[in-house]
Amino acid sequence: MPQRKFNGARRPPVVQSRDRLKGCLGLSARAVPCRRLLKTGIGEPADAPSEDSVRQMLLLAEQLRVEHGGELDDAAILAVSEACCLPQEYVRLAVNRLPKERKGGLWHRIRNAFLALDTGDRRYVISGALSAVAGLANSLAHYTGDRYGLFGTLSILIVGTGLWNVAVSPNARTAAFAGGLFGLLFFVARSAFAMVLQLPLTIEAAQLVPYLFGGALGGLALFKIVDRNRARLGLEDPQQERERLLRQLVDLQEKLREGEQSMTFLSLDVVGSTKMKEGADPLSLEFTFREYHKFVEMAARRFGGRVHSTAGDGVTCAFPHPQQAFQAARFIQAGIVELNTFRNKIGVPIRLRAAIHSGTVVAPPGQDISKISFAHVIDIAAHLQKASPVGGIAVSVDAARYIAGGGASVGTDIVEAQSVRAFVWQPRAVPATGGQGPPPLPAGAPSLASPPPGFDLGVGESKSVDPLE
Repeated sequence: MPQRKFNGARRPPVVQSRDRLKGCLGLSARAVPCRRLLKTGIGEPADAPSEDSVRQMLLLAEQLRVEHGGELDDAAILAVSEACCLPQEYVRLAVNRLPKERKGGLWHRIRNAFLALDTGDRRYVISGALSAVAGLANSLAHYTGDRYGLFGTLSILIVGTGLWNVAVSPNARTAAFAGGLFGLLFFVARSAFAMVLQLPLTIEAAQLVPYLFGGALGGLALFKIVDRNRARLGLEDPQQERERLLRQLVDLQEKLREGEQSMTFLSLDVVGSTKMKEGADPLSLEFTFREYHKFVEMAARRFGGRVHSTAGDGVTCAFPHPQQAFQAARFIQAGIVELNTFRNKIGVPIRLRAAIHSGTVVAPPGQDISKISFAHVIDIAAHLQKASPVGGIAVSVDAARYIAGGGASVGTDIVEAQSVRAFVWQPRAVPATGGQGPPPLPAGAPSLASPPPGFDLGVGESKSVDPLE
């Protein structure tokens, strides 16, 4: 199988391909649910969502929410659920926890709480609120005599809105419950307001039954009528609406994939930096660490990378390929000796831990890789760096397979962090001679016991020898 290319060299395969999403969507006249959702039965736990599915779901939901003016309706949530192969309630909960632009005011908080409800619950809430207002308007019409028909007109409009709310319910069961709730609460609200306003009305408790069942049967009948005449009323069929949203999700997926690329990150940190700074001269300290950061930046650029971010004494560098990151890391670990010798002014040598990990990141279109702050591959590199020995380099298995010679060329020691294994590179120590002296000179070389030509041992002075003589 041919190797995939990126940036002119071999790279790790890109996860979450477009074909996988389109195959999961099933964009046909009949929506095909995700297989994972069908596997779950009563008493059978659902499969835990993968990190890729969760990341894809959050990206799509956020983009779709922006296009819909800040909120997602139930059809959009269902489309995201089918596109990402995740349960609908899981998507709803995750979308509600997404950070939103803060807006003050009681109305905004009420609106957010309402939109967080399920579709059926929304119909119940609307029916309850409209029935209460309709009961108040009816009582005020009797109280004032409604000479100009204001409250009567208001009552008719509110009742009509309540009937429409029941008619567009997602299913017949919800329509029947919403209609019954509307009739029940209308009766209760009218009775309560009539009592408060001391209206000369006689209301029997037995009248509650026809209001309740009449509302339920009326809601069911209205739902059947509207469901059969959706095209004539200009209403979109739920199935067609879901497929349209799924197509939008495919387009959003294509746009989000424009910034997807495989990158390798090198994480560096200074060992024991806190103790190094204790009692050190502030100016010498600042100079030393500025020189250290300049050195790391120079090394990264020398091998085709760049500094991605800095946090305190830690530095993260980004490279197009693991081989470049590995070469830069070895160069830094070797060059830190020279920096300590000539540019370290605090008297304590800088010692480093390093780690390398490769993976897929998504940069927003039009922005470079430095804008990525939250990526799993960066977190893994940081965790491996903490497990790396001082002076060593931990290279994850995912990165080592793209280095010349593979993991065997890195080292034989293994460390692990966050269930990710890594090979450890360590500088080779020069073997000790054991006090045996230097190796013998090659045959034919002048003995160190005899003076070289041009020296007179008897006089003790050296004489120059003209090579032309």
